[in-house]
This record gives sequence, C-alpha cells and structure tokens, in this order.
Amino acid sequence: MFNRLCIIGVGLIGGSIARAVREHGICSNIVGYGRQQDLQNLQTAKRLGVIDEYFNDIGQALFDADCVIIATPVGAIESVFTLLKPFWSDSCVYSDVGSTKGNVVAAAQQVFGGVPENLVLAHPIAGAEQSGVTASVDDLFFNKRLIITPLSQTRPDALHKIRNLWERMGSTVSFMDVDHHDAVLAATSHLPHILAFGLVDMLGRKDEQSEIFKYAAGGFRDFTRIASSDPTMWLDICSANKNHIIPLLQQSREQLDKIQRLLENNDSQQLFEIFSYARNARQRFLDQFEGNMSKSITFKVQPGGKLQGEARVPGDKSMSHRSIMLGSLAEGVTHVKGFLEAEDALATLQAFRDMGVKIDGPVNGELTIYGVGKHGLKAPKNDLYLGNSGTSMRLLSGLLAGQPFNSVLTGDKSLSGRPMKRVTTPLAAMGAQIETTEQGTAPLRITGKAGQLTGIDYVMPMASAQVKSCLLLAGMYAQGETSVTEPAPTRDHTERMLAGFNYPVKREGNKVTISAEGQLKAADIDVPSDISSAAFFLVGASIAPGSDLLLKHVGINPTRTGVIDILRLMGAQIEVLNERLVGGEPVADLHVVYSPLKGIDIPEHLVPLAIDEFPVLFVAASCAQGQTRLTGAEELRVKESDRIQVMADGLKILGVDAQPTPDGMIIQGGAIGSGEVDSHGDHRIAMSFSIAGLRAAGPITIRDCANVNTSFPEFKDLVKRLGLDLVSDDCKDAGDMAKSRSVAEES
Repeated sequence: MFNRLCIIGVGLIGGSIARAVREHGICSNIVGYGRQQDLQNLQTAKRLGVIDEYFNDIGQALFDADCVIIATPVGAIESVFTLLKPFWSDSCVYSDVGSTKGNVVAAAQQVFGGVPENLVLAHPIAGAEQSGVTASVDDLFFNKRLIITPLSQTRPDALHKIRNLWERMGSTVSFMDVDHHDAVLAATSHLPHILAFGLVDMLGRKDEQSEIFKYAAGGFRDFTRIASSDPTMWLDICSANKNHIIPLLQQSREQLDKIQRLLENNDSQQLFEIFSYARNARQRFLDQFEGNMSKSITFKVQPGGKLQGEARVPGDKSMSHRSIMLGSLAEGVTHVKGFLEAEDALATLQAFRDMGVKIDGPVNGELTIYGVGKHGLKAPKNDLYLGNSGTSMRLLSGLLAGQPFNSVLTGDKSLSGRPMKRVTTPLAAMGAQIETTEQGTAPLRITGKAGQLTGIDYVMPMASAQVKSCLLLAGMYAQGETSVTEPAPTRDHTERMLAGFNYPVKREGNKVTISAEGQLKAADIDVPSDISSAAFFLVGASIAPGSDLLLKHVGINPTRTGVIDILRLMGAQIEVLNERLVGGEPVADLHVVYSPLKGIDIPEHLVPLAIDEFPVLFVAASCAQGQTRLTGAEELRVKESDRIQVMADGLKILGVDAQPTPDGMIIQGGAIGSGEVDSHGDHRIAMSFSIAGLRAAGPITIRDCANVNTSFPEFKDLVKRLGLDLVSDDCKDAGDMAKSRSVAEES
C-alpha cells in the first residue's frame, strides 16, 4: 500500500502503528524521526524491530516517504508542521493521531496559511496501561474506533488511503466534523481526566491522606486510574480543547451543587433518579460507543435435543411500552405487574423519567407509576435515547408532537437506520413539525405544537400497529377527531389499554377514532407473557421429536395469534387452555407437542398478525415437508435488519433451499445442516437460528447476538433449562474493554 512510512514520534501509538503496519504487510519500509534527545528511544525502537531506520534529520526521514504519521503530543503539532513545511510533498499523504482537532486545523492555518489538501486528520481511540515504544503492540488498534475528521478540501485519494490504512490494521473507521469531534472527546475523555486529577489532588493534600489511600476501595482505584496519565500530555490536551472543556466544568459544578442540595434536603427520590439515570446512561454510552467491538456475543448450539416441561416467558413488550406511556399520562397512580425488564422497555421507562414522571421499580417485573396527567410532561434536559426500540421512537414521535416543548429522539446504530417517514408523513398532515435525516431516519427533532395539531382521517397504505398507535397518541392532542383505517387488522394493545384507562376510543371494523376529549384514569395492569417470545418455544416444540411443553399465562390477543394459526395450518399440535381475561387482554396457557409439519402458502390476512414471528416461522418451514411460500410481508425488510434477506442468507449457509422475494420467501423444507451464521445484531434472528439447532445435523454458530437482551434477556437460560444445548460466548464485554484502555489513550 505504501513504500516508505515515516512516523514522527515513535512512542506507544507511533510504535503500535509501525508494528501493525508491518504485521499486515501495509508498507515495505518504516522509518522513525525524533529529536536528538529522543535518540535512545529511537535506538530501542530499531532494536525491537519496530522501525527499520531512524533519523534526527527531518529531511533524511522524509526522503522518498509516501506516508507520514504525526504521533507527537498535540501541543507540539505546530512545531512539527513548521519542521515539515520545507519538505512538504503533494505526492505524500500526511495524517496525525491527536485527540483534539481544532488545534491541528489552527496550527496548519498558522504554518501553511490553510490546511493542506493531502493532510487527513485522524484519532485512534486506543491505548495501553504503559507508555513508550516498549509498550507498543501490533494489535492495539484491532476492533477499536478510529475517527477521521475530513475537511471540505481534503483530497479524496488521501482520505481513502488513510481510511484503508486503519481498516487494514483492524480499526472501525467513523467520520466526524472537527468541532463535533472535539466536543465529544471533551465530554467522554478530557473532562473525566480532569475530574480524576482534581479528586486525587484534593484528597492527596488532606492531612489524613495516608488513611484515605490506605482504605481506598476498588471504585476509587477504578475512577482515579486515569489520573496516572502523563501530566505534560494532558496539559497540552486540556489547553488545546479548553473552549469545549470549560462549559462542561461549569455544568459539572451545577450538577454537584444540585446533588449537595438534595442531600441537605434528604430528597432520596431525586437522588435515586439521578443515580438510576446515570447507571442506565453509562450502559447506553457503552452500547453506542463500543457497539459490537466491545460486546460481541456468540451463540453456539449443539444439534438435537427436545423441549420439555413448563415455563412462563417474559411479559409482553408491546404492552410493557404502553403501560409506561399511558400510566405516565394518567391521573393517579398506576401499578404494573409482569413488566418486561429488557432494554427496549427500559428505554421507554427512562424517557418518561427524563420528562418528569416518577416511576418506582422495576423490581421483579413490578412498577409504580405516579401519573402526571395528559398535559403534565416536562421538557427533557437532554436528547431522549431509545436504544434499539422502534416502538418507543415511533409512538413517542406522535405523543411528543403535541407537547408544549421541543424534544429530540435518538437511538443506536440499528434504530438510526430504520425508516421513520411512515410516521412523520401523516404526523406532518396533522400539523406536526419533525425533522429527520435526508434518508428519513433518526434523530427525530420534534418541535412541540401544543394546541396546533388537527385531526385527520388516515388510511394506512401498509398495516402497522406502530403507525396506528403513533397517530392515536397524537390524536389525543389534536383538534377534532383523528381516525386511522387499517388495510388489515394489527395488534390493538393501544386501543384496549386506552379503554382500560377510561379514555374514549371508537372502533368500527378496521377504523379506530380518537379525539382530545378525554382523560386517562390510573389503572392496575397485569402484563401477560409475550406471544412473540413464546413463538420460539412453540416452533421449537413443534419441530423437535419428543417435545412436550406448557407455556403459562401467554397473551392471546386475536391481533397477535397469527403464529398459532400458521403453525396449526402447518400441522402443529397446539392446545389453548385455561382462557381468561386479564385487564381486558385475553390470556391462556399453551400446550404444544411435537408433530410433523407440512409446507403451506401462508394466507396474507395472517401476515400482519405474525409479522414479528416470521424469522422463527422460517425455521419451522425449513423443517416442514414440501414448500412454504410467504407473500405480502415487505415490512420484514425494514425491521431491525432486513429479516427476509438475513434469514435467507443464514438458511442457505445451513443447507436450506430458501429463496428471498421482494415481499417474502419461498422455502423448500428438508434437512437443516450446520455452519456459522450472522444475526446482523437482530435479536429475533439470533434466537430463531438457536431454535434451528434442535433439528440441525451439526453445530450452529450464531454471531452478533448481544441484542437478544433487548427483547428476551432470559432466553439463553430458559431455552437451556427446557432442553436446548446452547452456550453463550461473551467474547469481550464493555467493562473489560474499559479496563483495558490506556491511562494515556489520548496521544
């Protein structure tokens, strides 16, 4: 890729770049440059084989180089540019590794009169506990984030070369603008270092310092670990990025003052909410920032087995979401049992806490919600982060469109790629103002239009319970009536729960109508088990010989039972026992035993009633005799993943004849083999391929399964207890990654 690489500053970062470049065959000749006082370090680098040659003369170091990496402290960048200027070459590509970028731009402008077009600004988020070239390793950047901050004049070929360089070293490359990069790093790296330095400085100067440090627990050591960083380096970083750091220090003072007042006033509830939010926000930060690099979970399933016994799967996710939303808007106190304590539903819970609603729990699936009334929500201080939950984002967009405050809805990488125009377009017809990306995706920037929304009569082009629910929630704040007509029935939890909270809703066939004339009255809710979660076990017991399984307290809302109807059409033996109503929702126990399945043409009227269950139904079809054909399910292509394509790809790897179509799939049933498949971060696909192991000829390995926690955190333990041989391999979690980061991670 390069013939001669010159590294200016051969320390931990520069040395690790050299080692990685050599390991991956990226460059044939690597040289280092340093000042005369760096001679011993350069000699060590050559002795260790990190570099081929070293020079104290910059002209000799740069001779014939086609790539130059500046790996010096950020405070030295202007002097390095001055050193490079007489030898600057248009045929060479230049880059840096500094943790601040505004000062690099300013230094280039000072020295060159502008930023050269072949200078690509970059920053690896990586490090090690030790510093210096002796600590350098060839895999320091593997599975780590590398941020490039290109400018408008950055030459495309130079940008491509630097991106390719880092990707070949194993980094995941992201792009930011300069100011945004510096703001993000100020908050996530620079401020924490300052706080750690400040705390240790304060405690270290106290008279009783010997006892403070003698009895310091692990938490103190973990928090203050970064105070071991090089003070000279951090002086440079803080000085270079002070314009972003100073406002954060002011906000930190205000937050500490607030906590002091709460302690003085014995306000335990507010303290609890701060601590709870902080705990959850930290996990969300790790999930966003580290992504699959830091929490890669692999399922390994051994073939065979059967499902036997009885179980109660977790609470219905759809109802858990809605219990939080409507309970928060109700007058009075709502008690919830059976709440699903998974990340999606918890994201909704946190969003309403952020809007001023007091919520106790969850503890063992129980919540107490102190409703603020339909008009009692408060403006959130920050963006509302909704993780992977499309239900949260789409329903909240309708609810927040009619509030007297503005809000921003964000999510993780997967949710940020999912279409939102299906809700923002009809909401705009009601007078809502919601900005999306050019692709119609999150973040959603909502301008509150309290009292300005107008009801519409909307005929949905595609059946979607999320769109219907979004418009009904917006209709609670709109003038006149809001009506939604479905092309086919979808789940009606919103309408049922609105009625349970004593809010007037009219239903006429496939048309639902609501208005602003009504109030929500607090109610007790017992959330039934989620039939979408039960579906994995219904299919598993149906395909595995010898299976005999009883699933307790499952919600059998007629808008959700498509999976039962489809499996019965295929020949499954599923009994519905002990039917009853719980809070207006039908509930039953489901008894299923093994039965040979046959392929069918799935009736299109059942598709909306089983839309979330098709990944595991594809597994059932793979075990059935004959052909199964699905049509009318184009919505599957815009779920957490393109579930049609991803399932077809995985089934083909396992030896199944699965042909994707634009709106479905054609599967020729037969044997399931073995192999390694990728869930693409989709929890339902990960669990579906796990169930396939019951009929597989050999082991199945399923990559990227971390998001199973978003909908069914108990899945792994429950499916093993019932008879599937599944092992979860947590390759490396976010906590381990955080511990492995350097006290000198910023170069």
